[in-house]
Amino acid sequence: MSTDEVKRAHAERMVAEAIRGRQQREQGYREQALKLYPWICGRCAREFTRENLHQLTVHHRDHNHDNNPKDGSNWELLCLYCHDNEHARMLDTEAARRAGAVDGGAGGARATSQPFAGLKELLGKGGR
Repeated sequence: MSTDEVKRAHAERMVAEAIRGRQQREQGYREQALKLYPWICGRCAREFTRENLHQLTVHHRDHNHDNNPKDGSNWELLCLYCHDNEHARMLDTEAARRAGAVDGGAGGARATSQPFAGLKELLGKGGR
């Protein structure tokens, strides 16, 4: 076996172990959350049964997947759609904050554009 093949095999083992570890952690806190909370999406209030329970996910409120207190205080059950929407909103907010479009609470950037400046004069030229 060449060194490239050995490196590739090692990398594949590491990735497989990481995936297995994540799945084990997820299974643990998901099972706990399903015992603690009613099977209802925390956003859209859709109810779930054993048949469609696989569509109900555990969302970490602080977005830290390693923060799994036994009391479930960092979790909420969300359907797949609401969970995806929650993460998309978080990414959009972070991107806007980096661009300076969202005030982070400490005096963020202010808009300087005045898109309607001169509108009154333009409307006045129409004879009104």
